[in-house]
Amino acid sequence: MGYFEMTRTVLRNLVRGPATRQYPAVPARTGPFTRGHVTFDPTTCRSCGLCSRRCPCEAIRIEKEEKVWEIDRMRCVACGDCVEGCPFGSLTMEPEYFPPVVEHVVERHTITYVKPEKPEKKPKEESAGTGA
Repeated sequence: MGYFEMTRTVLRNLVRGPATRQYPAVPARTGPFTRGHVTFDPTTCRSCGLCSRRCPCEAIRIEKEEKVWEIDRMRCVACGDCVEGCPFGSLTMEPEYFPPVVEHVVERHTITYVKPEKPEKKPKEESAGTGA
């Protein structure tokens, strides 16, 4: 019985062609829920480290003292946990895929977020309630 199913599959593939695409020559299909790659906005990152703690494959590293955010694209599985865990919206999930890479590359971004200055406290008015 297994031979008949295999024969049917082989004949179907001969008539229709292969079911797979020859990526990157033929672009992959994308839909509204496609998870392509993670993008980072260094102007909104506050170095909290939640993204690196939520990453299941440890692809994200943050060096707080040097203000450097790193992602290892070869380790990232595009699950989106880091995007969901970022409270400041510094990470987003783009639907496009990166082209295939030959060498191991770690992306490094310098965090450029500048903490806004606190408004100066108004001096307390001269004690209005003190009597003579």
